[in-house]
Amino acid sequence: MEILLWLVPSVAVTVVAMCWVGWYGREGRGEVDREVAVARMAQALRREHRGGYAVRPAPARDRSRGIAVRPSRTPPPGR
Repeated sequence: MEILLWLVPSVAVTVVAMCWVGWYGREGRGEVDREVAVARMAQALRREHRGGYAVRPAPARDRSRGIAVRPSRTPPPGR
């Protein structure tokens, strides 16, 4: 059990960092004015957007039959 004591400092630093980031992240968020948010959304909706999906050609299908064909180990008869 004593061998695990070397983990204590790293676990303590990780827990403190997690708590600090959680606390700091809450403080940084400010309230956005509702009117400003509505204006931003209206501007984004008025913007012209590209179409939904790009048409891509269908990939060529492999004519695999599910059987692994290995080259023969015997030399060809012409040699």
